[in-house]
Amino acid sequence: MRDKNSPAESADPAQPLPARRRIVQGAGLLALGATPLGALAARISDGVTLADGPRPLVRYPGKRPLVRVSTRPPHLETPFSAFNEGPITANDAFFVRYHLANIPLSVDLATFRLTVGGHVNKPLKLSLDELKRLADPVDIVAVNQCSGNSRGFSEPRVFGAQLANGAMGNARWTGVPLRKVLEHAGVKAGAKVVTFNGMDTPVLPSTPDFRKSLDIAHAMNGEPMLAWGMNGEDLPLLNGYPVKLVVPGYFGTYWIKHLSEIEVLDHPFEGHDAFFMTKGYRVPDNDCQCVAPGTPASKTRPISTLAVRSFITSVGAGGVLPAGRTVELKGIAFDGGSGIRGVEVSVDGGQSWQAATLGQDLGRFSFRAWQLPVKFARKGPAVLMVRATSVQGEVQPAKANWNPAGYRRNVIESTPVTIA
Repeated sequence: MRDKNSPAESADPAQPLPARRRIVQGAGLLALGATPLGALAARISDGVTLADGPRPLVRYPGKRPLVRVSTRPPHLETPFSAFNEGPITANDAFFVRYHLANIPLSVDLATFRLTVGGHVNKPLKLSLDELKRLADPVDIVAVNQCSGNSRGFSEPRVFGAQLANGAMGNARWTGVPLRKVLEHAGVKAGAKVVTFNGMDTPVLPSTPDFRKSLDIAHAMNGEPMLAWGMNGEDLPLLNGYPVKLVVPGYFGTYWIKHLSEIEVLDHPFEGHDAFFMTKGYRVPDNDCQCVAPGTPASKTRPISTLAVRSFITSVGAGGVLPAGRTVELKGIAFDGGSGIRGVEVSVDGGQSWQAATLGQDLGRFSFRAWQLPVKFARKGPAVLMVRATSVQGEVQPAKANWNPAGYRRNVIESTPVTIA
């Protein structure tokens, strides 16, 4: 399967890729500002501006212009207008997030192997072809959202990448269930945790490697997937080629890119290698996963499932809509896997609400499109709002919850517009 969206030796998306290799030129990826692509940032003005300044749009190989958060390691947001193209996020628009700067710039399938070891009967070293033959492939449509998506709107401001709303995306993933791989290796009795590691590595020895873990019951429940396909094509390199761990309903911190190592443990995952489970990516250990603004959490737990969210995608803040004419508002909603029960829209700043019509159901882990025709009788300023309710009854809060890391934001979104 040939992927025209994967980063390759040429940034020309029409040029065919080598069948056995995916490559990103290091200079173009890690030193963008020194290349002709760097000038693109100065020519495009519709990026994002948050408290720490403007974020221009830049183009990386295999991607349309995305919002630059950082260059080393690459951290790119999807321009929010892309979410109005439909509930599936195109590969070339999908956000990019790395934690470690030594990322793979090329992957040769002739030498690539996924190792499976630890507390198993039969350790494995699987090529991509062997992984594909291990079980019948399955598809799932699922949202991948960064834990800190929308962090830049936290008040008071918090430490970390100041993200707007574009660190998320929804794709159709193709691969094999993690359970099938673990069954093939033969998990021994007493297994407690499964850990995952990718091909990206730290620059400094003192920096912890980015490893994540799932409890054995979660790893074996059939939902986590080892994916090689994304929207009918190979994974783009910047999104984890050749194999990515997909954990439907969970935040993207668990979705390990360039997956190269799976280890089954018969003991808790602790120590230096477990930093991003035991120290990082944690939320207050209470029902709202929040604390009073500006205060620390006395007890924490690892972040896990997505919160219910919804957005208006057909018009942005500062947009202009006509008076006296029907306008169709459109948007998306999602949650951590129970599915969306309903979406309501307000065109008067929350004084009254109207039920929107839900679009096609692509699965309980997917974006759910919605639409609502509205008519504005008077000219002037207006505030549009949208809120979603999940199948399990979770409703978006009217006031933003706060935690020290700015994780899991899901407040009701407000969009100021002008009716003219």
